[in-house]
Amino acid sequence: MKRAAHRGDVYWGKPVPGFGDPLARVLILGLAPAAHGANRTGRVFTGDGGGGSGDFLMRALHENGFANNPTSQRADDGLRLADAFIAATVRCAPPDNKPTPEEVIACRVHLDAGWDALARVQVVVALGRIAFDACFGRFARQGIAVRPRPPFGHGAEHQVPGGPLVIASYHPSRQNTNTGRLTAPMMHAVFAQAAARVK
Repeated sequence: MKRAAHRGDVYWGKPVPGFGDPLARVLILGLAPAAHGANRTGRVFTGDGGGGSGDFLMRALHENGFANNPTSQRADDGLRLADAFIAATVRCAPPDNKPTPEEVIACRVHLDAGWDALARVQVVVALGRIAFDACFGRFARQGIAVRPRPPFGHGAEHQVPGGPLVIASYHPSRQNTNTGRLTAPMMHAVFAQAAARVK
């Protein structure tokens, strides 16, 4: 159902592709398109309102040189990413913004294809536990066994043998940012970490 603020908008309403620099060394893996954000605009982390997860994320990317703008409101707003690419674990907006394990499994083929197209990735920033688990699921499908599975913890780094460095982060959902579980300085620090690790 459309929100009153978007009653006149034509919703994208299709699987949402990744967005960013095809030569990126930093891959940012999110959760899924927001029902009235990316599902409406057709671009990940875009249009979920002032103070939403898109603006919260983009501010940190902008502060660390990965984005030319600190906001992400419309697909035609001129936003460009440099050395970073954003993808979602699940490409369609799930009910209640909570993807099921079946949806995550169904979208693996798209995650793998998008990741395979990014030949220079050195660092993956996993936004939330589901994205973090999806990273290590991909490594397993590639024959890279990481045992035991590293624990998820905000700011924790895990170097994958023969693969990229994974940095875990809380997801910039309103639930996390409004409660202070994830603050703007914490989000900034994660991307400062990522910027410092690329070679």
